[in-house]
Amino acid sequence: MKDLLDFIVKNLVTKPEAVIVDETENEGNLDLNLTVDPSDMGIIIGKNGQTIRAIRKLLTVRAIAENVRVNLQLTEPQKEPGAENQDSSEKLTA
Repeated sequence: MKDLLDFIVKNLVTKPEAVIVDETENEGNLDLNLTVDPSDMGIIIGKNGQTIRAIRKLLTVRAIAENVRVNLQLTEPQKEPGAENQDSSEKLTA
């Protein structure tokens, strides 16, 4: 399941090296945690959430075939503490 999600997402985003998929299995439930580059969040979510919804449906079809339940969580990557200060200072000087 992780391989399917990894394949789909890496072919959609502009920075495939930043894609991280974590997989956790609990009593027949499969939790997938997807992290992408902040600039690719809009691509993954899509217009009105259509892209992420389609990805979830594909995972659900595969999960039914494997007789498991799947839950996909899209997480926003952690920003570096210094990154916010740099952005603020650039806005002030510009």
